[in-house]
Amino acid sequence: MGKIHELDTVLANQIAAGEVIERPASIVKELVENSLDAHSQRVDIIVENAGLDSIRVIDDGDGITSDDVQLAFRRHATSKIASRKDLFRVQTMGFRGEALPSIASVADVELVTAQAGQDAGTQIHLRGGKTVEKKPAPARQGTDVRVTDLFFNTPARLKYLKSPQTELTRITDIINRLALANPAVAFSFTHNGKEIFRSAGNDNLQQVIAAIYGIKAGRKMLPIAGEDDDFKVTGFVSLPELTRASRQYITLTINHRYIRNFELTKAIIQGYESKLMVGRYPIAVVNIDLDPVLVDVNVHPAKREVRLSKEPQLTKLIAKTIRERIASENLIPDVSPDQFGPSAEDVAKLDERLNEASGHYQVGGGSAPNSTEAAPEEEQPASRPVDGPADADADDSQVAEPVVIHHAAELTGPAMRAFDEHYQAEGDTQPFGHPLDTPAPAYPVHSAQNLELDVHDKSDKAKKRFPDLQYIGQLQGTFLLAQAGDGLYIVDQHAAQERINYERYRKEIGQVSSAQQAFLVPLVLNYSTVDAMTINQHLDTLAGVGLNLESFGQNSFILRSHPTWFKEGQEEDTAREMIEWLIKDGKITVRDFRMKTAIMMSCKRAIKANHHLDDREAKALLRRLPQCENPFNCPHGRPVTVHFNDQDLEKMFKRIQDSHTPFADEFDDHEF
Repeated sequence: MGKIHELDTVLANQIAAGEVIERPASIVKELVENSLDAHSQRVDIIVENAGLDSIRVIDDGDGITSDDVQLAFRRHATSKIASRKDLFRVQTMGFRGEALPSIASVADVELVTAQAGQDAGTQIHLRGGKTVEKKPAPARQGTDVRVTDLFFNTPARLKYLKSPQTELTRITDIINRLALANPAVAFSFTHNGKEIFRSAGNDNLQQVIAAIYGIKAGRKMLPIAGEDDDFKVTGFVSLPELTRASRQYITLTINHRYIRNFELTKAIIQGYESKLMVGRYPIAVVNIDLDPVLVDVNVHPAKREVRLSKEPQLTKLIAKTIRERIASENLIPDVSPDQFGPSAEDVAKLDERLNEASGHYQVGGGSAPNSTEAAPEEEQPASRPVDGPADADADDSQVAEPVVIHHAAELTGPAMRAFDEHYQAEGDTQPFGHPLDTPAPAYPVHSAQNLELDVHDKSDKAKKRFPDLQYIGQLQGTFLLAQAGDGLYIVDQHAAQERINYERYRKEIGQVSSAQQAFLVPLVLNYSTVDAMTINQHLDTLAGVGLNLESFGQNSFILRSHPTWFKEGQEEDTAREMIEWLIKDGKITVRDFRMKTAIMMSCKRAIKANHHLDDREAKALLRRLPQCENPFNCPHGRPVTVHFNDQDLEKMFKRIQDSHTPFADEFDDHEF
């Protein structure tokens, strides 16, 4: 008898589940993507104990016919592709037919579904991949899936799971990403009876961003749009002043599918050029629309990674689109008194709003620093991307994240009461009916109108891109104080001259011809075997930037000349740096290297801290700064200047009270 045999179907599904179903968040992702493929306009996710006890996904999509219900739990059974041709033009979230059988093989699954116009739907119950029961059941159009007893038959996988808070954070992150990728779909996420997130489904991406990251963050997002013959790029990116300590706040989608791609993420960062500080990253949501034939989504079990045709073309388009959009903005950060702590009136108003919101729904992302410590672990909001550090925002003094609030539109008390009355009027209407033996939670249907977020600060006025600064004085030999018609400006003299120098050196280096200067004695460069192999593969690339290397032994190269724009005395160091960059990144361009060289030269030749300037030097610096292409940041991304407007100053000195009552009127008639 032979030793080779065919695996049992359930065992094969459990093996597949090891790749597809890693944790509760994987189940949420697969079920929600099925709902999106079914053209759902609303998806409700209800989770108990971070998905360890129960995961329930309810949608109003197309539903499944009674004849197909059991077939849907067979491996490689799908309605989304039918031929090899379809595999290379996938336009749906799922297509392999692995999700449902993989989930059913490691959990207890109940599914109730119905299509439009049917008198009754179908209910099926599976446990460990085997059908327990199938019967007709009352249901509305759509599908309701409940997953319980996860990993009951794979204890090793169950032990692998992290704490409930960690698993909840993972679930929240994937729901956030799906909502950002599909702003036209209304999502709600409830954990242990408490709503964590809700989106309006009105196709307003900026409102979804505000719901996840807070209204203040939403107001600092810039819309982007760019396209060429193959790609269309749209979305929102944050102003350079709004940054995070992790790349995990960058969301990339291709045809509204959330993906991870290092090169595209790097292109987003490159679009900011020198406007970001080292180690800081923007918040961004970027969607790429393209012909499905240009992308292969069948390269990762969880479909998180894809392979792109014409990827270099796409990265250039993304960087160019972001660069051109940011170039037109006034990037001087305002310094608000809020950074020195909220006023007593602000705290009182916040307490009143939180009391009004008690027991209702929350929309904003982020949490109050004190409230999260007091709250039970499983009830903390978890809108932070899962891979970012837990304290990623702790030191971000540029933008204070708002606490979780009941409604991001900041409704007044009467409006909130009217909102509650609307809920109570519809409280008997369940979103899906009564499909399972246990009743569905009685939570109301929200309209998009009620959930709209005001992400536009209507008090903002058009500002000149960079003000005309009048010099006042110098502080501690480091900062220049200047004024304009809209308040006080503090200028970092080192950062300002770095920017001026950088733009001059970048231009001068770029204008130098490609003429070569011969070494008196040819330069011999030695490398390891691995590095030498890499260099040999890119000799043409190096020649394109003026380094004509010749083989000189097994792992050595000889360089007889160098570009004339090399700095005298640093020829060997510059050549080695260019070659090492090629070894590291596999590519190099003259433009990028010249930019790096200009940054180095501008920093070394800029005014240092504790260097006192006379009035003539200071005024000349302030006069030259507005002439720069980017007068807002030094080449390393640090801000050149910060702004205190007149109202900020008056409020800081209590000349204007929080209620906008003049200080003099409040206490006496003394004229200040």
